[in-house]
Amino acid sequence: MIRYRSTRSTALARPCRERRKAARNGKRPGACRRVCGFTLVELMITLAVAAILTVIAIPSFKRITLSNRLSTTANDLVDAINTARMAAVKRNTFAQFCSDVAANNGGDTLGTACSAAPLPGAVVELEDAATNATLKIQAGTSKLTTPLQVSGTIQAVRFDGQGLGRPVGSTGVMTGVVADICTSQMSSDNHRVISITTGTIVTTATTSGSCP
Repeated sequence: MIRYRSTRSTALARPCRERRKAARNGKRPGACRRVCGFTLVELMITLAVAAILTVIAIPSFKRITLSNRLSTTANDLVDAINTARMAAVKRNTFAQFCSDVAANNGGDTLGTACSAAPLPGAVVELEDAATNATLKIQAGTSKLTTPLQVSGTIQAVRFDGQGLGRPVGSTGVMTGVVADICTSQMSSDNHRVISITTGTIVTTATTSGSCP
């Protein structure tokens, strides 16, 4: 009797025989099963996990970005204060770190030059006392934009040839807050407070609180 082998059975068995032969030759055998894709349930679970991770990550990323902006803006103002001090010492003259409010800058030559500066934190120097000529050493910072703001106003500080800073209109050395940069979009560590001690030492502190 002649027996006929099913063509379909032979086709299905051939790959398995080839895999067994590969295993005997020291090669990694493949699985003798049909390869399947993702089920709908697996896909839905993957999407749910991705959504949860996104919800967690976005607020953290936003906080890091705002914190970096606060620190960068505060560093720009600290750099401007130090620039004013060094310019005054270098030329043995007066140099002023400018306020964001014209009334705080004073009404003399340096104050008028500061008020003409378009950005807060500019630095101007009295180049020639005889002619009241001024020189703008450094432009203000352009990074003080929404959602960052100044809590209160920026204190104008005038440095003399000895490097001592004084509030404009005062004879005493500067000791206190120069600027408080903050944002209302963070609940904590949302302030960068820049201060000067004894007219020379500039410090920056991170604090928490409401931001107007």
